[in-house]
Amino acid sequence: MKTESAVLHLTVGEPMTASLARASAAMKSAKQGKSAQPYFGVGFDDVGELFSVFTPKRWELIGTLREGGAMTVAELARQLKRDYKNVYNDCERLIEWMAIEKDAAGLVYAPYDEIVVDMKLPDRRAA
Repeated sequence: MKTESAVLHLTVGEPMTASLARASAAMKSAKQGKSAQPYFGVGFDDVGELFSVFTPKRWELIGTLREGGAMTVAELARQLKRDYKNVYNDCERLIEWMAIEKDAAGLVYAPYDEIVVDMKLPDRRAA
């Protein structure tokens, strides 16, 4: 489990150049022997893709894990008053997208202190 303060960045429509700039800065710091600030991020092409992964029920699941700490999926389903299979599927999906993790004992937990959502608006068209 992560013990330091960590932030997950969910970004919609971020240009590839921004990701490359972060990677370049991290490599430059490493070459200079400096430690780079950790960055945990997931990019989405559009807001629909973000909302298909981060549904209201999944946000509630993440909040329950933050409040209750690591627990089994069965305990999580009981706390959420939801069907085990649906909670299990939500956990698997959120693990794929790095929003939650599973430890060696099989307990799921929310490793981030904060999740920041950043949506880039389309460029304005010329009149």
